[in-house]
Amino acid sequence: MKKWMLIVFSSILLLAACGNKATNTSTQSASLQVLESEKTGDYLADSKGMTLYYFKKDESGKSNCAGECLDNWPPFTEKDFNVPSGFDKKDFNTIKREDTGEEQVTYNGYPLYYFVNDKQKGDVNGEGVKDVWYIVNDETAFP
Repeated sequence: MKKWMLIVFSSILLLAACGNKATNTSTQSASLQVLESEKTGDYLADSKGMTLYYFKKDESGKSNCAGECLDNWPPFTEKDFNVPSGFDKKDFNTIKREDTGEEQVTYNGYPLYYFVNDKQKGDVNGEGVKDVWYIVNDETAFP
């Protein structure tokens, strides 16, 4: 009888340990990262290395990119993420977009976007587009 109870107890502990490990890996947050380009220097990218931009015509807490603009500049909407060294998590927040109702991530109040012509990690093709689209780094001075 004692041997049977020992086997059951050991099995329960083993299953519990495996269950905890699976739970821990599924709750990890993605991390933003700082990448470097010869063209732009350091810049902020999402967890996959895709460059994040801000729109000079936006206002703090409000996006002025809508309609066709969003076709080229999709909003950054990741929910949970860690920030890299040089950035403070409290500088990141969200706004609710007036046009779609979607939550968009902001940095220092300014909405963040991707650029559709950035196809792979390290692309910074949106930097300086029409003199209103720019990369984000820890020295970014918003309008």
